[in-house]
Formats: sequence, C-alpha cells, structure tokens
Amino acid sequence: MKLWGGRFSKNTATIVDEFNASISFDQKLYKHDIIGSIAHAKMLKYSNIITEEEGQKIIKGLEEILKDIEEGKIIFQTAYEDIHMNIEKFLIDRIGETGKKLHTARSRNDQVAVDIRLYLRDEIDEILQKIKKLLNTLILLSKEHISTIMPGYTHLQRAQPITLGYHMMAYFQMFQRDYLRLQDCYKRVNVMPLGAGALAGTTYDTNLEFLKEELGFFEICQNSLDAVSDRDFIIEFISDVSLIMMHLSRFCEELIIWNSAEFNFVELDDAYSTGSSIMPQKKNPDVAELIRGKTGRIYGNLLNILTIMKALPLAYNKDMQEDKIPLFDTIENVSSCIDIFSEMILTMKIKKDVMKKNTKEGFMNATDVADYLVKKGLAFRSAHEIVGKMVLYCVEKDKIIEDLTIEEFEKFSTVFSEDIFEVIKIQNCIESKKSYGSPTRKNVERMIEEGKNFIKRSEK
Repeated sequence: MKLWGGRFSKNTATIVDEFNASISFDQKLYKHDIIGSIAHAKMLKYSNIITEEEGQKIIKGLEEILKDIEEGKIIFQTAYEDIHMNIEKFLIDRIGETGKKLHTARSRNDQVAVDIRLYLRDEIDEILQKIKKLLNTLILLSKEHISTIMPGYTHLQRAQPITLGYHMMAYFQMFQRDYLRLQDCYKRVNVMPLGAGALAGTTYDTNLEFLKEELGFFEICQNSLDAVSDRDFIIEFISDVSLIMMHLSRFCEELIIWNSAEFNFVELDDAYSTGSSIMPQKKNPDVAELIRGKTGRIYGNLLNILTIMKALPLAYNKDMQEDKIPLFDTIENVSSCIDIFSEMILTMKIKKDVMKKNTKEGFMNATDVADYLVKKGLAFRSAHEIVGKMVLYCVEKDKIIEDLTIEEFEKFSTVFSEDIFEVIKIQNCIESKKSYGSPTRKNVERMIEEGKNFIKRSEK
C-alpha cells in the first residue's frame, strides 16, 4: 500500500503508477532530499516533537541510505512514485515505526520545494565557477591579442578597425553580466520553504530558524501558500541561463564565420572539430554549431516551464512535477556548453595577418577621414557627404583611401593637407579614439585590469 493509501479502497492501476511516477528523473535529488530530511529530523528533535533517541535513529538511517545509494546498492521503485517516497519507504523498512515519524510537520509539497532549492543553489555555484573560468580565458586571450588588429563589423559589413583583444573584452562584459544575474538569482533561490506544509503551515511548534541555519538559507518564505505554489525561481534561473546561451551562441556564430575559408580569421583545433562522412577534405565547426543549436533547446525549456505554470491555481498541482525536466536539462546543457566553449576558444589558432589584411579593405578609415574634416572646421554632415563621394570615387577606380594622392584628396576638399596620411593609418584609427570604452590599447588594458579585479572580488 502507498504511504498515503489509507483513504483508498484499492491500489492504483499499474499504468497510473507508471504515469504518475517521477522517480526516473527526480532521483537526481536524492542527496538533497536526505540532507533536507536530516535537518528536519534534527529540528523535530530540537523542538521536542520527537525524542532524542527517535531523532538519532532517523538520522542514522538516512545517513546509511545515502551511503548505500552512492555505492549503488539501492534500486529505486516506480511503485513509490518519487525520490521522496522512495527514501521514506527505505527508512521505514530499515528502522520500523520510528521512520514513520520523519514526515511529522512536513508535506511532500514543502519537501520537494526545499529539495529543488538546495539542488539549484549548488548547481548555480558550479555554473558560476564555470563562467569565472570562461572570464579568465577571455582575459588571457585579450592580453595575448591586445595588438591584433581586425575589422569591426556592423550588419556583418566591415565598419571600423578594432583589435581582437577589444573584441574579446566585449564578450567579457556580457558574461560578467550573466555572472551577476546568476548571483542575484541565487538570493531568491536560497529562501527556505520547509515548514510551509501542504499550503497552510503546521500546528506543531516547529523551529524554522533552526532549520534555516542548519540548511544555510538566507531567509524563510514569508507565506506558506506562496512557498509551495510557485516556481518563479526556476523560471528566473532558466531565463538567466537563456541569456548565457544567447551570448555563447552569438560568439559561436562569429567563430563559425571566422573559421570559414571566406573569412579565414581562425582555425578551430582538431580536437574541437569533426569531419564529414563523405567529403574527406572537410573540417567542420560542429562544437560551435551544437552550442548554437542547444541555445534553442534552452529557450524551449524556458517556454516549457512558463507554460506549465501559466494558469495553475494555488497551491500545489501535479503539473508542477514537470518542472524538473526542463530544469535538469538546462543545467546539464549549459554546464557542458560553457566548459567546452572555454577550451575551444583557448585552443583555436588566430590568423593575425589575415585579420590585419582585411582592415585594408572596406574603407574602414572613412569615419576617421570625416572626423578629420570636422576638426578642420566642416560640419559633420558636410564631411560625411564629402567622404561618401570619395568612397564612391575609390570604388569606381578600384582604389582604397590610402592609395589616394594629396591632389586627389584636394579635389574633394581644399581642407585636406599632408597630415591626412597619418590619420588614415589603421593603427592610428584605433589609437586616436578618445572616448571611454573605445579600442585603444590603454582602454583595453584598463578593461583587462578591471576584469581581473572583478574575478578577484568574486572569489571572496
């Protein structure tokens, strides 16, 4: 008979047992379920709801079950539905009637809620460490390529010259914000629902402050109905991860483009590429493509949990059992994506000469020519028009701006003088920028230093 079967006159159908059960996926929570149950038993003992002897017997039994699970000695059973009922049944089988006292002043509703929160906060800590490793990798690459000149793009068209170090630090900022978002999410995850019961608390004189301290929560849920009926902390987490994946996907898209023969800016390492089953010459950026593809999968998980929760009346509904599948899948995939991405960019070959050569095409110093004219007294719109005509002239003559003679410059404006040739040098186009956040070496060095300081602060 089920542990909740007293009200029923017959057993549930086998097909219902299988349909209703979540043990196939929520067994992942076994450790956190036992940690939560041990803390609950300690609280019951501390509050004199069970005796000292009963409490010790329950705790010892749970510790033995944990050890046996980790040693592979326990087989979970679908008949007991989920990880919570499986562990409780194992406990009762081992220590008898005393095991039945564990569930005093507790419902599965607040039990599963605390398990998920304990599990998720551990996983957030792990993901934060992985992001930190990625941030360190970006700093390393930025330092190494602080002088590696490359084209900057808008609309995937060559726009203005920058450095690869500067480009890497742009992604550093994105992943830094992702790190901060997850840190902030942790605050709302680390709130204790245990003690809420099914929805309305308990008549027992429980000590929730004891439980909060024992389990390391920041605070206790203020409303028992809310504590067991919402999963907004999961939605927030998957939303934050979706942003991480979006940033990874954008970076992967650039690597895929850069790795193509048409761009030839980088070559991904053999260890992070695959071949074709029919074309022997192929070296495909499958790792980057798969990360890009998994981004859609994570977005799907976010829509999944939002849809599960969108019309549920308070408090708990069985629909919420489905919250774990998108959560577990999200954690598994973002963790592997960050890990492999960090290694992929660290091992790729950067083709500096190709990157620099490409800054010679596309009139990437045109904006600097316009700024030169403005500094000589022309209105920006007038300068813009003049340089636009110069570019058209160069296109028709199959020239670049650097090929023009001073006489050709003067045909477009008498303001031009010999100093224009220094202005249009690609290196000077980068270093002449004065604004905060621009790609000058000094600015990138500052970004790197501030990035290092951020990582140091995050380790305290």
